[in-house]
Amino acid sequence: MSDFDLFKTSEEHEELRAAVRAVAEDKIAPQAAEVDAQSAFPQTAYDALRATDFHAAHIPEAYDGVGADALATCIIIEEVARACASSSLIPAVNKLGTMPLILGASEDVKQRYLTPVARGEAMFSYGLSEREAGSDTASMRTQAKRDGDDWILNGQKSWITNAGVSEYYTVMAVTDPDGARGRNVSAFVVHADDAGFTLGEPEKKLGIKGSPTRELFFDDVRIPGDRLVGEVGDGLKIALRTLDHTRVTIGAQAIGIAQGALDHAVEYVKERKQFGKAVADFQGIQFMLADMAMKLETARQMVYVAAAKSERGDSDLSFFGAAAKCYASDAAMEITTDAVQLLGGAGYVKDFPLERMMRDAKITQIYEGTNQIQRLVMARQLLK
Repeated sequence: MSDFDLFKTSEEHEELRAAVRAVAEDKIAPQAAEVDAQSAFPQTAYDALRATDFHAAHIPEAYDGVGADALATCIIIEEVARACASSSLIPAVNKLGTMPLILGASEDVKQRYLTPVARGEAMFSYGLSEREAGSDTASMRTQAKRDGDDWILNGQKSWITNAGVSEYYTVMAVTDPDGARGRNVSAFVVHADDAGFTLGEPEKKLGIKGSPTRELFFDDVRIPGDRLVGEVGDGLKIALRTLDHTRVTIGAQAIGIAQGALDHAVEYVKERKQFGKAVADFQGIQFMLADMAMKLETARQMVYVAAAKSERGDSDLSFFGAAAKCYASDAAMEITTDAVQLLGGAGYVKDFPLERMMRDAKITQIYEGTNQIQRLVMARQLLK
């Protein structure tokens, strides 16, 4: 490999991109508008992703997964998001829900839960946020009390992506109310059919409408001791390490949405005619497109570098994961907004996908840590 090969994706990664794009354009994009309009889970997309092993490609081969690296996983999410942001949350949240297990669980727990997800038999969600514990995760109130070898779980979780379609949930709960803040939380696997575990009504959202978002409620839910993820008291540490890795996937989702918007805008301005020539021939339009593409390519490079750091487990991943997520999501919001502007009135109506992409882009600035929190994370790393 020459030194210059370090600054381009591998042939295997580009072959993967082409394969995912083909599936996304054939099976996912045609359903995207209906999924959004009906607020319906994208079952067709899920079936297509499972059929091609793109639904949870990050799971290692030891657990019947395909063992895709972090960059490959980002490319999958990016290409699916280019067609349908809601559908891209299938591979993204499968990684979010299982990453605590990959990072901290015993071999028995990994075998028990990663394998069915890899096979496409179950999906995994992640339960960290609460009504009064969003950015301030350490202030969570959900508790798990020991009862013999079991734990009794009580409380609630908010904003849980894919709740109701997932079979399993990684849930963080306080296990030592008198313990040191942040070191008194443990992680557990909750099953969808556990007695006392119920769901709130689906949230009515601005975007990503095809991905259900609901509250989780725990009323004396008995959790066997063998569903503990990692050691008692390690839950928040595992949760935050998870986010270092998965924030990169939100960056990938953001650049996918932005790429889809830019593609549609370019196609439209080349066809649309005003004052006797194509809109694309006007210099003001060309400058807008150049700025959009420049921001997108900058964001893509940041995401790919962060993905490589995630794969290696580099010590500066916290900074780069936060930076990639923050920059890419801000760029996606700007690019989708400009794309709507380039279509004029057509951008504002549902006949074209731009207004959906603009709505979908907004959440990437909010979930897995608001972009204000990302800036705090970056600053803390700089000031260490």
